[in-house]
Amino acid sequence: HPGSVDAYFEEAARIGLRAGAGKVLMDRNAPAMLCDTAQRGYDESKQLISRWHGRDRLFYAVTPRFAPTSTPAQLEAAGALFAETDGIYMQTHLSESLAEADWVRELFPDSADYLDVYDRAGLVSSRCLFGHAIHLSLREWTRLSEAGAAVVHCPTSNLFLGSGLFDMRSALVAANPVRTALGSDIGAGTSFSPLVTLNEAYKVAALRGETLSAHSAFYLATLGSARALYMDDRIGRLMPGHEADFVVLDLSASLSLRERL
Repeated sequence: HPGSVDAYFEEAARIGLRAGAGKVLMDRNAPAMLCDTAQRGYDESKQLISRWHGRDRLFYAVTPRFAPTSTPAQLEAAGALFAETDGIYMQTHLSESLAEADWVRELFPDSADYLDVYDRAGLVSSRCLFGHAIHLSLREWTRLSEAGAAVVHCPTSNLFLGSGLFDMRSALVAANPVRTALGSDIGAGTSFSPLVTLNEAYKVAALRGETLSAHSAFYLATLGSARALYMDDRIGRLMPGHEADFVVLDLSASLSLRERL
């Protein structure tokens, strides 16, 4: 609901965070109290964009929950919102589980694959972020790379739900690499800590018979995520002219840290 988005942005502005969010768009296959319509979702999002996008360090992200909970009309409205405002973002789910992908094929039989559902609505380009992205075809990986879109690896959520194992090799070291960020997810994620999340990302890679080095993991949580957001000109690394957007860890804060570090 719009009120929750206002509350989020108000608190983020008070603290001084760089933060993005958006009203979740759902007009089917969800509890009635949470559903809107294509037009109402567009109108309420438009009002939120005018209030918050570009204010202080805040940015707006058009947010269809995922394809199964939006009609084609609502996805088209989301595409219109995305096209109408400079610098805006789009965030949604993509191929989190095999069952979800099967459901999308049933709901959108004319689309080539899951990603094509969003592509037809104008929602596959730079500043489009797709959470999970576990079960993708080569065509989908290639299209994401060509479009400059990003995927968001959510390892704690994926392991908790048993959704599958993210293919880091296809994302980062393939012939057509895709911008990749690290995410906690919300409902099924088990930690907001980047360190805990990276620990789980290492395990996901190990289960695939691959290795996620400490250097690559740190990149994923910092500059890699900044590049996924097209914000690497101001955040993601310590450089003159960049925002001092970092935390300081006390390596003696606990006995285990003192002994291990």
